[in-house]
Amino acid sequence: MDDAEIVIGPVDLAARVDEALAVQAVAFGLDAEEVAVRRHIVLRHLLSPGARAYGATTPGGRLVGFVYGMPNDRGHWWSTVVETYLRATGTADWLDDSFTITELHVHPDFQGRGVGRTLLTTITDTADEPRSILSAIDTESPARRLYRSLGYRDLARRVHFPSAPRPYAVMGAPLPLPRGN
Repeated sequence: MDDAEIVIGPVDLAARVDEALAVQAVAFGLDAEEVAVRRHIVLRHLLSPGARAYGATTPGGRLVGFVYGMPNDRGHWWSTVVETYLRATGTADWLDDSFTITELHVHPDFQGRGVGRTLLTTITDTADEPRSILSAIDTESPARRLYRSLGYRDLARRVHFPSAPRPYAVMGAPLPLPRGN
């Protein structure tokens, strides 16, 4: 990571959920209503077995990025939505024995410095599962380029979540993820 002053480490995301969602709101363009809905979702996710979170903080303690995830569970809402799309591409087995990256967001002022890469590799290094899955807006973006650089490949595209206006791609990568740029 280029920014030596940014510290990546475990974070009590439940205690810092409002800070994290403020980062997500700026990075992802959420309004106050969407933030309120996501707050409940994040807090519920953190109760899942094996859920964990890492944060990127400045020397002053400001949270400028975060990631959280958990071992995938086919009973979770996300899995039930993406399973149909994965079945259509012959990749539904990725829902088993995978670590799901639920959210990864870095404040725009700190993007392009390796913060997202370090958050992602740090959390997946803690996974017991042999692979990782995630979903990202299905467009060419810095986030998708980052995921590809770490070995993620498209498992399904044009995935429609009921409340999302834009389609997503589901991506998967074998673990461990590669280090370096």
